[in-house]
Amino acid sequence: MMNDKDWNDLMLSHELAYLRGDLATSSPESYTIEEMKAISDGMFESTAEVEEAMRRDFRELPPHAQAKMLNLLQQADPENVDWWRRLLVNAQ
Repeated sequence: MMNDKDWNDLMLSHELAYLRGDLATSSPESYTIEEMKAISDGMFESTAEVEEAMRRDFRELPPHAQAKMLNLLQQADPENVDWWRRLLVNAQ
C-alpha cells in the first residue's frame, strides 16, 4: 500500500496537471498546439497513475476488506458504484 507521503505526492502531481489544464483552457491563445497537447497528455497520464494506485491498493486488501470497501463505496456514492466496481474489480 502507498504511504501517506506517496499518496500526497501523487495527488499534488495530479492537481498540478489539472491546474495546468484549467490555465490552458482559460487562455488558449497563450499556448501552442504542442503545449496544449503536452498538457492534455499530462492530465491523461496523471489520471491513469492515480487510478492504477487505487487499483494496486485495493488489490492488496484481503478479500473481506475489499468487500467492505465496495460496500462503503456503494453507500457513499450509489450513483457511481458501477464505475467504482469497473475501476477496482474489473480491471484486476
